[in-house]
Amino acid sequence: MIFKDQRVTELFGIEYPILQGGMAWISDHELASAVSNAGGLGVIAAGNLSPEELEMEIEKTRELTSRPFGVNVMLLSPNAPELIDLVCSKRVPVVTTGAGNPGPYISKLKSAGVRVVPVVASAGLARRMEKAGADAVIAEGMEAGGHIGKVTTMALVPAVVDVVSIPVIAAGGIADGRGVIAALALGACGVQLGTRFLCTEECTVHLNYKEKLLSSSELDPVITGTITGHPVRALRNSLTRKLEEVERRGGTFEEFEMIAVGGLRRAAKEGDVKDGSVMAGQICAIVRDVKPVSKVFKDIINEIEETLRRIGGVEG
Repeated sequence: MIFKDQRVTELFGIEYPILQGGMAWISDHELASAVSNAGGLGVIAAGNLSPEELEMEIEKTRELTSRPFGVNVMLLSPNAPELIDLVCSKRVPVVTTGAGNPGPYISKLKSAGVRVVPVVASAGLARRMEKAGADAVIAEGMEAGGHIGKVTTMALVPAVVDVVSIPVIAAGGIADGRGVIAALALGACGVQLGTRFLCTEECTVHLNYKEKLLSSSELDPVITGTITGHPVRALRNSLTRKLEEVERRGGTFEEFEMIAVGGLRRAAKEGDVKDGSVMAGQICAIVRDVKPVSKVFKDIINEIEETLRRIGGVEG
């Protein structure tokens, strides 16, 4: 057995302790169901969906898989309270949360039998989430794509592991078996992948988005949005250069938002990788092909076994 710590697989009822990140405008029923069918935990991104739109995504996911899946709720969304009510009524197995404090919703979710897993960017926040009743936490380092914190995965994961007793899932800068082993060595008992799943056959993100990611290096993801208080990591392009210029000259929050608003949708749905926000993590450099989700899982398991043999670990 490769994964000796079974807390994550037992908590979610899955085969492998591998979660798929809830990427807005990207993580839909097709990707989530494929990840769940492969033995991981697929996650639908609620983003700014309406309750009706999310309900449709949940129903379509259940048509494609009988296995557990989750919904990511972005708590900054004005629809967040209604989306929480919906996942409770639909008995979604797992909810991951980001961009806000899920504390006010945890009791309601757990009463409905929903596992609650907040994304955290500090040990202090992880400790507060455990006290509030979270079932696990996702410690996401700043190597990740999209909205990020200030601490690297290498530093964040052990800091979180040392202060909580609930399962810790590592995220940020993980895309293959080597990354999984590193996360486990830091004390995590599971991982969350986002950028790797962008380049899968089941991911419906625009082809231009995938092609830009495939040709990128580890230096291409840049950070913008520090003046907003919600920094974002995305691949360098015309949009990021415009945003960097606004920040360099001390532009206003309103000016920044006017340029940035709708950027992710333009890239993910319309294929505008010049003036859209192509969110991706620093691990993009090792993502070099598009393949089925099932093959991603098979390759990760093979890489884990190969790496353990190489470093002298005990297999099985």
